[in-house]
Amino acid sequence: MKLRTTLGAGLGALALVLSMAGSAQAAQGNFTYKYVDGFGVERQATLHDPHSGKCINLYAVGDDEEQPGYGPHNDTDTAVTVYLGANCQSPGWRLKAHGQPAKDTLEVRSVRFDAPQAR
Repeated sequence: MKLRTTLGAGLGALALVLSMAGSAQAAQGNFTYKYVDGFGVERQATLHDPHSGKCINLYAVGDDEEQPGYGPHNDTDTAVTVYLGANCQSPGWRLKAHGQPAKDTLEVRSVRFDAPQAR
């Protein structure tokens, strides 16, 4: 009887740990990019601990009718693909985790972060 109770408790704890690991679907760190606002002023935007595994249209540049952002910097713990098109359309460029800032010639409108590795 004790073995069955212990085994049940162990499996329950394992299921709880695995479900908690799956709910943490965010890259940890900051992703930044630059853009020019409607007044012609260069601004910088930051995504802090961005969601992983889904497409994110970036603030102020995430529409194909707007000027794209540029010079992205991935300082998160997961790789990211940046896209010139909104809704993660068009060819994408991969930026590694904790990488160097990209050149200002790399334009961006949307991003998708890889699912984070088990921590």
